[in-house]
Amino acid sequence: MRRIKTPEQLVAESGADLEGHGLKRTMGLFQLVCFGVGAIVGTGIFVGLSDSVAEAGPAVLVSFVLAAITCVFTAFSFAELGSAIPVSGSSYSFAYATLGERVAFLVGWCLLLEYGVSASAVAVGWGQYLNELLDSLIGVQLPAALSSPPGEGGIVNIPAVVIMVLAALLLVRGIRESARATAVMAVLKIAILVLFCAVGLTAYQAGNLTPFAPHHLAGITSGASLAFFSYIGFDAITTAGEEVKNPRRNIPLAIMICIGVVTVLYGLVALAAIGAMSADEVAGQPAALSLVVNQVTGSSLGGGVIAFGAVVAIASVVLAVLYGQTRILMSMSRDGLIPGVFERVSPKTSTPVANTWIVTAVFAVPAAVVPLDKVMNLSTIGTLAVMAAVNVAVIALRRRHPGTQTRFRVPLYPLSPVLGVLFCLYLIWGTGWQTWAQFAVFLAAGAAVYAGYGRRRSRLAAVRDDRPGLVSAAPRG
Repeated sequence: MRRIKTPEQLVAESGADLEGHGLKRTMGLFQLVCFGVGAIVGTGIFVGLSDSVAEAGPAVLVSFVLAAITCVFTAFSFAELGSAIPVSGSSYSFAYATLGERVAFLVGWCLLLEYGVSASAVAVGWGQYLNELLDSLIGVQLPAALSSPPGEGGIVNIPAVVIMVLAALLLVRGIRESARATAVMAVLKIAILVLFCAVGLTAYQAGNLTPFAPHHLAGITSGASLAFFSYIGFDAITTAGEEVKNPRRNIPLAIMICIGVVTVLYGLVALAAIGAMSADEVAGQPAALSLVVNQVTGSSLGGGVIAFGAVVAIASVVLAVLYGQTRILMSMSRDGLIPGVFERVSPKTSTPVANTWIVTAVFAVPAAVVPLDKVMNLSTIGTLAVMAAVNVAVIALRRRHPGTQTRFRVPLYPLSPVLGVLFCLYLIWGTGWQTWAQFAVFLAAGAAVYAGYGRRRSRLAAVRDDRPGLVSAAPRG
């Protein structure tokens, strides 16, 4: 029978309604919203926009809307679950309370793609705008051999490693310092993108939007799958469940605010970029936003400002997603499904120091040597799979635990989570068969790890529970 933890068990074990497992409640609503924006706005829009345009053409506007709709339906589910189960494990903990331990482990395994691999992908994009900024300021760039991965004219991407190490150094100092830095960077990068829209729209030409969909529906779908990468990270808000003040209220509120702000911002950025330059000119440009501003203003100074904003924006995403990854691994370790080193919290800084450095070391490797396009699709499909599971989880929560305390309810239930699942599957279809094959291998590896380690060492397996459907099959060891 399935091993399932109740929401009450998860909350009690984590101390989520008091102080969380050695963690401190220091984040208010504003800091949480800034953290969410910090986790979302980065490489996806500053670097990935050109890839989406290459697939969809001017219809990239529709692609962003499709990606946003997928996020909105799923955000409703995250908001209800985050309010009902305000713990650090996010999707993993939600699955544990509704779908069982095996599914929860695989969700946690997929979160390695959403957080760890996306941190690598985001760090890769950081070096591209760092070179743009250096060129604008002092007229020099880092050698391609040291700033690009193999396959893109380089040997190793050193800037990608540097930004991950800097993020780790800030994270191990404490969540208060990390939250403050994220808030400052979030405000700055929103201001930079608003400035870009103001500049780009002054050169708007309606003719640049025709032909609107040169690659038809297939291009729009593929573009939406790529554009979805720009939204990855909003669920990182739920990983802060044990470090947020009044989490049952602030978590769902922060999720809704973040999705609304980011969706409007992305639509305006895409419209400004395509309106100022043709889709063919934007497509394939790694620093497209700087290129647009340079062309509109006739000076490299404006592009340098955008490059500075991108450097800050991408750094904040690395910081936020590394944070999310460490908190998820801490929850999995707390349940005995992965080694205990990941749950240790430093009494001095109230942060999981060893966990943070292990995550940084592991994911700095693909950041250094793997091209951005090789990891974006894999990160996207992993995230979409997790989001589909979360939509199913909210249905299971209503059925299994109808009396669970929550400050937010999914509107249009059960239509909303069902549509969330369908939109996730639609975007998964757009990632292509090669990504499906890679993801299947990744899931098989996760199932093997659970069978060989997690299932035998599960702490839930060491406790006999006589309630129907809640059993522990084997002693730990």
